[in-house]
Amino acid sequence: MTQDLLLANATLVLGDETLRGQVLVRDGAIHDITTGTTVPRGAVDCDGDFLAPGLIELHTDNLERHIAPRPGVDWPHQAAIVAHDAELASTGITTVFDAIRVGSVLSNPSAGYGKYARGIADEILAIRETGILKIRHHLHLRAEICSETLIEELDEFGPSDRVGIVSLMDHTPGQRQYRDVSKFAAYVLGKNGMTQAKFEEYVRYLEGLQQRLGARHEAAAVAAASRFGATLASHDDTTAAQVATSKVHGVRVAEFPTTQEAAEACRAAGIAVIMGGPNLVRGGSHSGNIAAKSLAEQGLVDILSSDYVPASLLMGGVILGAIWGNMARGIATVTATPADRVGLTDRGRLAPGLRADLIRFRTSGTTPALRGVWCDGRQVA
Repeated sequence: MTQDLLLANATLVLGDETLRGQVLVRDGAIHDITTGTTVPRGAVDCDGDFLAPGLIELHTDNLERHIAPRPGVDWPHQAAIVAHDAELASTGITTVFDAIRVGSVLSNPSAGYGKYARGIADEILAIRETGILKIRHHLHLRAEICSETLIEELDEFGPSDRVGIVSLMDHTPGQRQYRDVSKFAAYVLGKNGMTQAKFEEYVRYLEGLQQRLGARHEAAAVAAASRFGATLASHDDTTAAQVATSKVHGVRVAEFPTTQEAAEACRAAGIAVIMGGPNLVRGGSHSGNIAAKSLAEQGLVDILSSDYVPASLLMGGVILGAIWGNMARGIATVTATPADRVGLTDRGRLAPGLRADLIRFRTSGTTPALRGVWCDGRQVA
């Protein structure tokens, strides 16, 4: 049976402009878009609120927070996935690539991370098939180069898993995100209560691990992305040389470049720059890296990720709209551009024939207030 939803008198966020109009949804898809302020009988009066595509999140660690809400606590995974899903829906995210670490350190207890990727991926895929989730979940494998088990863990996945993204992660202290080792020390010592002597021993261990296995692991991760048909991402590029290597590998998106040099090199190489919503909202990086606002003011931000704060995605898009004086351009960083970079051609824009993934919101300054979220035309928040 045909089911229509008409959202009228809305400020439509289109490709490069905003204008007043209405969107007709039929059977889960956008059927028609017309301009004007009229509110036909039976329509939802949006009262001038913004109506935009549902948000697309390419990199979030939010699921891990639900699985381990406290150190040493392993929350029931199905309940964690459902809670994570509901939280994302409540912030306007309708498509998410759940970031799952692949690659573990088993021989050194100081590392504190064991294998979990295959198991949690199975649980996400299984619960996705039940139809109880509000939004769409895809897999993003975070390939930890500085690990012991990366290759064998990657081999546990295949094309049938429909992995969407593989990112090359190297958290070896002294480079990339932790080029300033003091930042790594603050993180590790604060999280694990490690002594300074134990920390220095741990750093030497990680450096040795990367020297022994880093090149082999990086090559394996690049090959795995090709095997899966996944988009390849780099992570925490710091130098132009690292970006050059990314280009050779076929990287399409660069997650959180840490310097101006790296961001400029990404732009020159045709690699889309992803910056963190929390960085933008807070006005700076918690790790001491380049501020997202600084790059945005130079037009060097293409995509935003909520990273560890789901609500930062929509707020970040609104802030970019204010910086650029163009709400449509700001919202594109969390809708159309991420969709394009990972090959999702059926969403990310307001256009007839696309999925009716929609958000309705109004703003107070640069703070958005969501008033409705639809996924395939079904209201989920």
